[in-house]
Amino acid sequence: QVQLVESGGGLVQAGGSLRLSCTTSGRSISSMSRLAWYRQAPGKQREWVATIISTDMTMYADSVKGRFTISRDNAKNTVYLQMNNLKPEDTAVYYCFNSPSTWGQGTRVTVSS
Repeated sequence: QVQLVESGGGLVQAGGSLRLSCTTSGRSISSMSRLAWYRQAPGKQREWVATIISTDMTMYADSVKGRFTISRDNAKNTVYLQMNNLKPEDTAVYYCFNSPSTWGQGTRVTVSS
């Protein structure tokens, strides 16, 4: 059974950076065709942030384009989300997702103004 474990969240000031990690177990990340990051802000629905597919093609939500970078390290079975120039509206719990239906437990990111 595939498991996803996120880490790297925390409290950061606006304009700062964080790097989130999502480590997989139960299956090699190199066999996963699609991995994504989602986030859920307080009182809001979960929203898609970024996706990386097996060809290393990446896609981003407009709200994070140019600030966030998704990448993968197959040797470490890890997907990363590098977040730069963070804004208070980026405050959320960030989740790793592997299609079709595997979610991690989430890691909290808080951006203070």
